[in-house]
Parts: sequence; C-alpha cells; structure tokens
Amino acid sequence: MSGYILRKLPENDQHPDNGDGAVSRHHAIIQYLPTFAAVMKKALIQMHLAVLLWGFTGVLGRAISLDAPILVWYRMLLTAIFVAVILYVRKEWVSIPRKHLMLMALIGILMGLHWVAFYGSIKLANVSIALVCLSTASIFTPLVDPIINRGKHDFKELLLGSLAIIGVYLIYRFQQFYGWGILAGIIAALLSSVFTVFNKQIAAQYPARTMVFYEMSTGWAFITLLIPIYLHYKPETQLIPMVTADWVHNDWIWLVVLSLCCTVWAQSLSLNALKKLSSFTATLSVNLEPVYGILLAFIFYNENREIIFIDGTEKLNGGFLAGMGLILLSVVLQMLRVLLPGYMPSKKNAEIKN
Repeated sequence: MSGYILRKLPENDQHPDNGDGAVSRHHAIIQYLPTFAAVMKKALIQMHLAVLLWGFTGVLGRAISLDAPILVWYRMLLTAIFVAVILYVRKEWVSIPRKHLMLMALIGILMGLHWVAFYGSIKLANVSIALVCLSTASIFTPLVDPIINRGKHDFKELLLGSLAIIGVYLIYRFQQFYGWGILAGIIAALLSSVFTVFNKQIAAQYPARTMVFYEMSTGWAFITLLIPIYLHYKPETQLIPMVTADWVHNDWIWLVVLSLCCTVWAQSLSLNALKKLSSFTATLSVNLEPVYGILLAFIFYNENREIIFIDGTEKLNGGFLAGMGLILLSVVLQMLRVLLPGYMPSKKNAEIKN
C-alpha cells in the first residue's frame, strides 16, 4: 500500500486494554481496505482502457484512407492543438530551457518518422504484421540504450534481441509478399526504441502534456518539410481527408478519434493509473497493447484469415505462428528480467531513470 497513508482513528476508537495501538492499526487497515481495493481497481481499469485505446491506433490507421505521411501530419497537428487547448485552459504552461527544447524537437522528429513507418507498415502489409514487428521495440530499447548513453551491452539482452530477429525472419520467410511492410514495422520499432531512450532523459523533469505539445509540434513541422518531397514522387497522393455521408468511411471522424481519444485521453488515463499501480502491473499491462491491437484487427478486418491461414485455406501458417511465438517469447523474457528482483540495471541507466 505504498503511497497510501492511514489516518489515525479518533481516541474513542482506541482499544481500552492496551496503549500500543496494535488493535487500532488493525481496525484502520480493515476500514481502509475497501477504499484501497476500489482505488486499485479504478487504476487498473484506467490503464487497460489506455492500452486498449493505443491498440486501436492500428485499426484506425487501416480505416483512414490517407497515405502514412499525410495521416501522421494530421494526427500530430490535431494532437498538438488539443493539448495546447488543455494547457491553456488549465494554465499548465511550463518554461523549458533551450537545451531540452532541442532534445524534445529531436524526439518529436523521431516520433513523426516512427509513426510514418508504423502506418506505412499497416498500408503495405496489415495491422497484425505491423504490431508484431512493433512489439520488438521492447527488445531493441535495451540494445539501443547503451549506444546512446555509452554504456555496456548485456549479453542476455543481445540473445533476446537475436531471438526476436529470428522471429521476424520467420514471418518474412513465409510471408514475403509482406516484405516491405515487415521492413517498415522493424524501422518503426527501432525508431520507437531510440526516442524512448531520449525521452527517459527528461521525462521526470517536465509535465507529460508539455512534452507532448512540443514533441507533436516539432514532429508536425518536420513532416511538413518532408511532404513536398513525398508529393514529388507520388503527385497523385490524396491530401484532404475523405468526407462521406457514411460515417464508417469518414476520415475526419477517425482522425479526431485517433488524436483526441487514442493519444490525448489515453495518455491522461495512463498517467492517472501510474500514480497508483506498481511498475510490474503497469509494464505487464502496456505489453498487452500488441495483443489488443491484433485481436481488434481480427474482429474488425478478419485479419486472422490473412495471416494465420495460408491463402484463405484452413491450413495454418506455421511460419507466421512460429515467428510471432519467438517474438512474444523474447518480449516476455525481457519483461521478466526487468521486473524480477534479481535484475540490476547499469549505474548509467539507473541515473537516467531517476
């Protein structure tokens, strides 16, 4: 019950036979257990709702008709506007030194490129392939961290990374027609690992919404500079979101949902939940994002017929299942290494996290 303070009971509630307060403390704990359970239940629901909303980003990426760079341009713009309104109304603006502003700008650029690669993977393959590849980010992060922070690699983490790479190869080996989508998904995972490591350096120093605003704004500006180059090679690209009477195919609706619900609201839910949940519960919940996303893709787009079975037959696609199994195994093993008491991060990494 770390972080919860039990209030002292009134004097007339003290046990009459002794003055050590043991029985009173017992009564206090019994009294506040229902409140504690209710708070933890609410926090767990908030965290899983946030993870579910993050899982929806893949489904929405497939639903929106825009190409990946244009989709990301709108998502970052709308998210920056929504967050700016919240910061203005709540008067939460915080001044940031130039050095950290530059780092946030770099993170925003990396995040923008990450989203372009992620949604590109969805467009080139499908939601399930993109999310399976993106799940390798938790393996790449401990490999990238020592490079950026000049630390030493852990041999066990290198082995887990190799296991994930073998899993990706198996998926590619038996799904070669998704080759470009798989490559884009791996690039998205690597970029996610890099900006995650940079984010850790300043995450504890500033409010999350302030960081999101600057990162979204700079990422949007960078994507704006890239769009003319993209249009040079693809001049037929659709720039305006589709508007139809059928709300299911209305891009504006899904862009707003993607930006407001799956980004701003999901972040708020996760931040509130993290105040109450242990790191184990939070990490375990966040690692369910690809699972939720793939299940949603199965439900909305019947992608299980595309990847689990071969060519629409009833024959299982052993290569995909084996590859996905190896990736999930590497992710679970890495998560257990981090969360079990015996795991000790390097001194350099420990300083960054603090």
